[in-house]
Amino acid sequence: MADKLSHIDAGGNAVMVDISAKAETARIAVAKARVLMSAETYALIANHGHKKGDVLAIAQLAGIMGAKKTPDLIPLCHPLPLTSVTVDLELVDGVDAVEITATCKTTGKTGVEMEALTAASVAALTVFDMCKAVDKGMQITDLRVTRKEGGKSGTFVAD
Repeated sequence: MADKLSHIDAGGNAVMVDISAKAETARIAVAKARVLMSAETYALIANHGHKKGDVLAIAQLAGIMGAKKTPDLIPLCHPLPLTSVTVDLELVDGVDAVEITATCKTTGKTGVEMEALTAASVAALTVFDMCKAVDKGMQITDLRVTRKEGGKSGTFVAD
């Protein structure tokens, strides 16, 4: 299996993929995550009643900052010149959840899936951190890439 993984060489050693010969293309990745919570926590966020401040605005900023720090967190990720990062947080009525959508863009030689996943993760972790004192039972779920465009493999859209 090691011969099929791009970050492991024939000897089983970790390697940063050589992208020097790849063409620069426009690349986009979208990742999503969800934070499930109690009805009380959901209402606290929806009514801007949290004493720490606007949970969604702070989590949005944290997600953007997280995308920019991806190569510092994931050892074999290339540092990328991100051209755009957006993080949208939406309250989901009837489910008592915050749905997070992170979109990252670049023009480069490798994709931005890890940056989008990191942005969604950090935003979700920030919601959790801000609300853990009032809801220890929150769950972060459904983290995944939902769309990817650009590069040799083209477009991917999750089911």
